[in-house]
Amino acid sequence: MDNTQNNNKDNNKDSRPDSRRKFSHRPEQPKEEFEQKLVEVRRVTRVTGGGKQLSFRACVVIGDKNGRVGVAAAKGKDVPGAIAKAINRAKKEIIEVPLIDGTIAHAVTFKFKAAKVMLKPARQGRGVIAGGAVRMVLELAGVENIVSKIQGSKNKLNNVKATVMALDSLLKVEPKKKKEEKPKVDAKVAETEVKESKDSEDTKKSITKK
Repeated sequence: MDNTQNNNKDNNKDSRPDSRRKFSHRPEQPKEEFEQKLVEVRRVTRVTGGGKQLSFRACVVIGDKNGRVGVAAAKGKDVPGAIAKAINRAKKEIIEVPLIDGTIAHAVTFKFKAAKVMLKPARQGRGVIAGGAVRMVLELAGVENIVSKIQGSKNKLNNVKATVMALDSLLKVEPKKKKEEKPKVDAKVAETEVKESKDSEDTKKSITKK
């Protein structure tokens, strides 16, 4: 009896429709052109005749880590709306940073309002030595080796804008071309060539005298 019951159960299992969900592979989403980082979000109030109006201000940095970076700030009634507005504005304010071997061409200091930022090129392998807000801009711009110093205000928004303006003021310098190495000539070969040239000149002179 037990064997027959087990066989019936197995048959019933086989006859049931397969209710499992068949997951299909989703198509890979295209990668975004720019990476983005949120610098800060602040709550802002505006006093009017009818009372206080509450809104949020977001500051966003975007870049492709290949010499292009942009910064913008925008306000919105909610945080996601403010971030979306800031990203759209930053895409319109993209700048190109001239990089040479992963660093900048020369030292630069820029002041924006009370913020003052100094940037200096660094040798390969040094890394990005910078503070939080300035570091975001440099990493998204694709700078691999640099030394920076914040010498003024600690306001993140002003420091970020000062950094972008400093990068935008860099001079475009073309990388040095490697000199073509001349082929080395052995001393013995050179001596034999000189002797042959002298012999040929002597023979020409003797022929002209005759």
